[in-house]
Amino acid sequence: MTDPLAAVAVAKASDLKPEALGRVVVVYGGNSAEREVSLRSGAAVLAGLLRAGVDAVGLDFRGNVQALISEQPDLVFIALHGRGGEDGTLQGLLDVLGMAYTGSGVLGSALCMDKLRSKRLWQGYGLPTPDFISSVEMAGEDLTADDVVTRLGLPLFVKPSHEGSSVGMSRVNSAGELASALVEAEKYDSEVLIERFVQGSEYTAAVVGDVVLPLIRIETPREFYDYAAKYQSGDTLYHCPSGLAIDEERQLKQLCKQAFDTAGASGWGRVDIMVDENIGPQLIEVNTVPGMTDTSLVPMAADAKSLSFEGLVLRIAQLAVFNAQTNNDKKTNKNSKPSNTPTTGAPSVAAHGGPA
Repeated sequence: MTDPLAAVAVAKASDLKPEALGRVVVVYGGNSAEREVSLRSGAAVLAGLLRAGVDAVGLDFRGNVQALISEQPDLVFIALHGRGGEDGTLQGLLDVLGMAYTGSGVLGSALCMDKLRSKRLWQGYGLPTPDFISSVEMAGEDLTADDVVTRLGLPLFVKPSHEGSSVGMSRVNSAGELASALVEAEKYDSEVLIERFVQGSEYTAAVVGDVVLPLIRIETPREFYDYAAKYQSGDTLYHCPSGLAIDEERQLKQLCKQAFDTAGASGWGRVDIMVDENIGPQLIEVNTVPGMTDTSLVPMAADAKSLSFEGLVLRIAQLAVFNAQTNNDKKTNKNSKPSNTPTTGAPSVAAHGGPA
């Protein structure tokens, strides 16, 4: 169910004119394994903002903080995928610099980038996600490949815990394939997720503000929806409308929004979910900086709601500026309240940071 206060915030954010956003710097590229995709996303976002009438420039951000500061942005539009852009580190830097930015904050970004910990969080909230074990747990419990197969079954998916775009991911069809899949994933991460295979249909839910856009059903002739299927081949099919009954789609969208909120995500993002033929929906992951290329899914879902690409990137920027202004107003109001600290006599406990 849509939060009425959040819906009002989205409406107010949409009232912001392009010129009210000030100077927007789109950061993209970076040093992660997803650099090439990020370059394409950033170029598309920048072009969309310019078409929408926004004063925007692009920056291939590879840790060059001074270059970012020199641009004097009123808003940083984050189009950096993977580590260094999607994992909370850039968000923390921007917080320290006092710069407004799009998407999730430090905590939500870090949690969603960490597949293992986001799945543990969902389990704690009783949200469905495929059974799994980490490579660290496997080593700590001295488990063999056969032990893992006994626990999780076959096939298995093996993936780096802190990568996206299916980088370093493998499908394992026998116990004998597990070792090589772990070696491949460990090229990208010291912590690897080993996950039970889900037999069923794959869907993705784009979230913009408090709105979950129409679901997209993904169909690939490949063994799974890998990097090539996402960005290189032309044989992946995307179905929007998804083909689900109205009530089924509504329930899946509610679950995806719950997963998004539980993981601390905000602003915009995408939730990937499988529907198992036997046990129902299974949450896979949340992407806090999804792809924005010509084959990306968030623009596709927005188009199904008659929201153009430039309208989409403008909406994301509007939400970020509105939220930053709202947070600044709250801080100003808090700081303007009269102090409760006594001016004479012994100082209160609260004056020293303890509980009042």
